[in-house]
Amino acid sequence: MTPPLTVYLLSMLIALLALLAAGISHFERADGKPQTITTTRGQTAQLYGRGIYRYDTLLIGAGFKAQDAVTLFISVPLLLIAIILSTRGVFVGHLLLLGMLSFFLYAYASMALGAAYNRLFLVYVALFGSSLFAFILTFASFDRAELTTRLAAGAPRESLAIFMIVSGLITLFVWGAPLVSAMRKDTAPDRLDSYTTPITFALDLAIITPSTFISGALILQGDALGYLIAVPLLVIIVLLAPLITLSTIMQRKAGVEFSQGEMIGPVAGFLVLGLIAILLAVSLFAALA
Repeated sequence: MTPPLTVYLLSMLIALLALLAAGISHFERADGKPQTITTTRGQTAQLYGRGIYRYDTLLIGAGFKAQDAVTLFISVPLLLIAIILSTRGVFVGHLLLLGMLSFFLYAYASMALGAAYNRLFLVYVALFGSSLFAFILTFASFDRAELTTRLAAGAPRESLAIFMIVSGLITLFVWGAPLVSAMRKDTAPDRLDSYTTPITFALDLAIITPSTFISGALILQGDALGYLIAVPLLVIIVLLAPLITLSTIMQRKAGVEFSQGEMIGPVAGFLVLGLIAILLAVSLFAALA
């Protein structure tokens, strides 16, 4: 059940490109200040106004800066650890590698498709493509029969299935409610600003939410495939906790106005989800080790 050599080559490429992209943004000395513009919908929006993300809005630009910090100091080190463990034949390393590749796929799909064009665009595209194919190859390398045998040792079932389904319902409500509200009013969603469409909403509602429901249903049926789908989802949730927390801090520092509820709610919510995801991931990994 060892991933093919191509996966390790792509994973090393992902680590190098992510260090390049995130490092340039994180360490650059950028002058400038936020700029107010009029959007195509006749509304005003503030652009970040400096550095790589100068043409992104203040909210998104500061969020990308936070993602770069998480990439440099958490995600890339974890990816390298996963590569080392996996090449040594450690089964947990294979699982961690699958999870980390899913996070890079999620992060750089968002940037390649949603960030305002900048000089690192082709790097984002390369990261998106490399992560996609490395993830597919890694996922396909797992033997479901062996997984079923390992799961007999006592992996979490009801708790993991419930967490997957509840996480999907939360995502569906958090992203779906404002979209339905905007459609009923025939207006753009809040904070869309200069962008033409909400990429994150689309990715989460089209891919992440159905994946949680499918995973939960399969786990309740005792199907090993459900557990395999749960691994990348758990890792994404775990890494979103520090990402959302740091994003909120940096967005507030940059001048984005949040109500107390808008600041505390998402941070507290993701921290709780992240903690539960860590506990479930540890339990699952221990059972499959």
